[in-house]
Amino acid sequence: MSGDTRPVGWIRAARRTYAKFPEPVRDRVNAALTVAAEGGKADIAKPLRGLGSGVLEIALRYRTGAYRVVYVTEIAGTLWVLHAFEKKSMKGIRTPKREIDLVRARLARLRRELLP
Repeated sequence: MSGDTRPVGWIRAARRTYAKFPEPVRDRVNAALTVAAEGGKADIAKPLRGLGSGVLEIALRYRTGAYRVVYVTEIAGTLWVLHAFEKKSMKGIRTPKREIDLVRARLARLRRELLP
């Protein structure tokens, strides 16, 4: 790890859901979050449109599931994991609106609490 690696913070509900993901999924997500904390972007991460710059989604298929982790690259010097969920529908790649709305609300709350 380099000296300018940002700490990774978690919204509690995201951490609880993430803990239930299969171990191989968690391993890949952890590697992607490490790349992000060091200032890079993993190949399984992509910008999440409509939420502003710095909001990315890690998308991963594993066996019969599709797993998603949404993070924001920096708020108050920390990379924050906002949401983790298993995408139920395998039709289409679009992130469901209810998940986007939840991310938007968590992001707004985090910014209110941490930014001056």
